Amino acid sequence: MVGLGAMPGYGIQSMLKEGHKHLSGLEEAVLKNIDACRELSAITRTSLGPNGMNKMVINHLDKLFVTNDAATIVNELEVQHPAAKILVLAGRAQQEEIGDGANLTISFAGELLEKAEELIRMGLHPSEIIIGYTKAINKTVEILEDLVEKGSENMDVRNKEEVVLRMRSAVASKQFGQEDILCPLVADACMQVCPKNPANFNVDNVRVAKLLGGGLHNSSVVRGMVLKNDAVGSIKRVEKAKIAVFAGGVDTSATETKGTVLIHSAEQLENYAKTEEAKVEELIKAVADSGAKVIVSGAAVGDMALHFCERYKLMVLKISSKFELRRFCRTTGAIALLKLSQPNVDELGYADSVSVEEIGGVRVTVVKNEEGGNSVATVVLRGSTDSILDDLERAVDDGVNTYKSMCRDSRIIPGAAATEIELARRLKEFSLKETGLDQYAIAKFAESFEMVPRTLAENAGLSAMEIISSLYAEHAGGNTKAGIDLEEGACKDVSIMKIWDLYVTKFFALKYSADAACTVLRVDQIIMAKPAGGPRRDAQPGMDED
Repeated sequence: MVGLGAMPGYGIQSMLKEGHKHLSGLEEAVLKNIDACRELSAITRTSLGPNGMNKMVINHLDKLFVTNDAATIVNELEVQHPAAKILVLAGRAQQEEIGDGANLTISFAGELLEKAEELIRMGLHPSEIIIGYTKAINKTVEILEDLVEKGSENMDVRNKEEVVLRMRSAVASKQFGQEDILCPLVADACMQVCPKNPANFNVDNVRVAKLLGGGLHNSSVVRGMVLKNDAVGSIKRVEKAKIAVFAGGVDTSATETKGTVLIHSAEQLENYAKTEEAKVEELIKAVADSGAKVIVSGAAVGDMALHFCERYKLMVLKISSKFELRRFCRTTGAIALLKLSQPNVDELGYADSVSVEEIGGVRVTVVKNEEGGNSVATVVLRGSTDSILDDLERAVDDGVNTYKSMCRDSRIIPGAAATEIELARRLKEFSLKETGLDQYAIAKFAESFEMVPRTLAENAGLSAMEIISSLYAEHAGGNTKAGIDLEEGACKDVSIMKIWDLYVTKFFALKYSADAACTVLRVDQIIMAKPAGGPRRDAQPGMDED
């Protein structure tokens, strides 16, 4: 019986490797998971809405983020807990799908789980809660269809007023008070690059150039690109230029094969140097003869080559980033050539003007393409600090993503928590008609919607209870468009305040959060293996996640 002495405990201990963790049952697994998710949603919740507070997040690389954009916050937090991770993934899915509403997804899922905890303490089984929640989300989707504003499904995506109307709430939630400056900028940029069939709108075609200095009111939209570097030579401005793009760099290239040259006399040495010069001159002349006025190089520009470019009055730009080079080719319609040679006419690009301008002490090259199908527009943002600029960029990104969503589905529903209160009211009525235990779950689902007006009111420093009760009163009176006016702290009609949300944003946010909440509730045991050994390798400093 010696062998048995080495066997550790009984049951699950003897089955798994030592060092594992095993949590099971309601108390240990379900409620702990709910607790972790509640903590996460408590972090994002205070940043919900236009009056949301900013968070200062410093990630593992010591990079500082000051933002109220939930997607950025949860991405940089590096959440460890497996259940809270599910909420993070739901928020990320929303951010990638729609570009706005990540905060609603995470906060609402947290609220649903909090209510689920109350139900579990009342004695309901998690599976009954899940059935109730599933019924509730299906009913919610039906009600959402009802709340869509009449006539909003067909919209002209090139009509600036309609675009700004739908974009306002997404931008205002990131940069409250600036939306009247930002929205027209973003709308202009999007409308310039919108293809014939708006469903093919590509978000990548709206670029953002962040330049320090000035204020937001100095921002502008450039049709074409803004490169953050100076021209290489002395020629700083060219109008109506044809452009040749060389991906491999403009320089004398060493030959592919290695060879040894024996030089006997001084004349031969002189001739050797001269032929190299003549060769470069010949290549540059060939480019100049093809009609090109601007050479764009993807790598280094040799001194000798630059000398001849100057002589032939060619402007030289250097774009070291591969992706930027591709975008440049897209803007100008050029084809990037691998090595320095005479380009054909169809390989040349065209730009109305290429000029070097000085903005706030930074020299930038502006490539403009006013006429015709230009496919890139750049929003030039100005601000006093890097963190402000980053935050402005996030607001612009949200605006552009909203534009993409509205190109596919332009239906709108009332914003300012009007939709949520109406959903809560109708779901409560629905829960009273249900029999069985899931009616409690549906009622709690309905209550969870109050989180949105409550949070909006609290973040604006208003009394939440008064606002919610007066909202309910308005809605019960049949005014389904009554929302919160945060500035006056009273209820007002949404169509007067012009606060509309996109239907798809709400639809996906609620769907994702209900899915995430149900996923967390379905877990009844957590079994964690012992973490793999070996020394921890920290990420190299200065490395970016790209």
